[in-house]
Amino acid sequence: MDHYKPLQVIASTQISKQLKAFQFSFHFAFTTMRLIYLFLFTVFFIAKATVPPSETFQYVNEGELGPYIIEYDGNYRALPPFSAPFQLCFYNTTPNAYTLALRMGLTRSESLFRWVWEANRGNPVRENATLTFGSDGNLVLADVDGRIAWQTNTANKGVTGFKVLPNGNMVLHDSKGNFIWQSFDYPTDTLLAGQSLRLGGATKLVSRASAMNNSDGPYSLVMESKALVLYYKASNTPRPILYFNHEFWVNVRKGPLEYVKFNSTSEDDEGTAYGLNLEYQVANSSTGRTLRIGRPNYNSTLSFLRLGMDGNLKVYTYYDPVFDSAWEVTFTLFSRDSFWGSECQLPERCGKFGLCEDSQCVACPSPNGLLGWSKDCDVKKLSSCNEKDFNYYKLDGVDHFMTTYTRGNAIKQDECGNKCTKDCKCMGYFYNQETSRCWMAYDLKTLTRVANSTHVAYIKAPK
Repeated sequence: MDHYKPLQVIASTQISKQLKAFQFSFHFAFTTMRLIYLFLFTVFFIAKATVPPSETFQYVNEGELGPYIIEYDGNYRALPPFSAPFQLCFYNTTPNAYTLALRMGLTRSESLFRWVWEANRGNPVRENATLTFGSDGNLVLADVDGRIAWQTNTANKGVTGFKVLPNGNMVLHDSKGNFIWQSFDYPTDTLLAGQSLRLGGATKLVSRASAMNNSDGPYSLVMESKALVLYYKASNTPRPILYFNHEFWVNVRKGPLEYVKFNSTSEDDEGTAYGLNLEYQVANSSTGRTLRIGRPNYNSTLSFLRLGMDGNLKVYTYYDPVFDSAWEVTFTLFSRDSFWGSECQLPERCGKFGLCEDSQCVACPSPNGLLGWSKDCDVKKLSSCNEKDFNYYKLDGVDHFMTTYTRGNAIKQDECGNKCTKDCKCMGYFYNQETSRCWMAYDLKTLTRVANSTHVAYIKAPK
């Protein structure tokens, strides 16, 4: 027997469904409109947030040069932004080629001023260049012809002010004090206390080329996935050469590292001892680790970690109560008495070529034996790559700086020699006879004397 719903019930059910659909559509549309409104309001608020006229500025690189001694023996002009002992400056080491940089030090100590941050390394500006902080919140360094040499790219992002903080961090902030941009995110060759290398941000420091040449040098301190390591980029070697990666340094079994922070912390209630530390954290881990690298017996919060032009890593500490000699080197990675290694591990310790022992350059290797070392020591140039035009001379008990932290190739010694002979760019090869490991060298630089005679080197020389 067929059953029929009354027409009234059917109509009521349909109306109820339509009403629910309408309510859902209305709720969805209302929520969407609220989100759009909120987004537009946020954009409008940020766009309307401007730097007050009293906070904007434009500084021109002009006028008298400063009277005090600065790092790299250059000249400088100090700018108004200041927070003791930090001050923003223009400085140069060659005529009419200026860098915008942050200076550390005070005139009362009569000590050297040092540069701890640079905006436009390798891209100098000239006399009458300008540094402008406009109402839109962008900080712009422009050359005299209007070319933009550097900027923070913070226009219309809610910036309302500029500050140099007491820790040396230069910041652009919003109305609530939140940092929109900070110099701590853009290190060059230096980490101030509290500054870090960070996953997703700056992961390396790069050395300066020379005292006169303010461009990127050949050395880099790199936060890799599992370690903090040092590389040397040689002129003839296709890839940077690893020259430091110690197991007791910043080194983890499971990465990636989230950050490595240089810091100085008080170790007692009286503030008479401070630890200079490398603090590091693995991503997605609750456990942090600390490696102490120094312990001055005074307040060392005004310290920085510097990758030097020679590839060495040092900590410089500024103690401003001292009238003279306020700077002290409170940590050196490579030195005669260092746990981490001697200066012989530095790729250019002995210049273009030389044999190093106990942090000293002791000989100039040659086909005629070991001669007295001088800065003129160099490898004999080959006239051609033809095998008939060169031979090898042997050095016993010798390592290359790259053999300490790289594995080399597991091949026989004859095969190692044949590979170097057939490679025109190979200047010599190093062989560990105990482990049957081979290293081909495209740049020689510093060799290290070792007690083990099974470590041998063969250097190409013209016949």
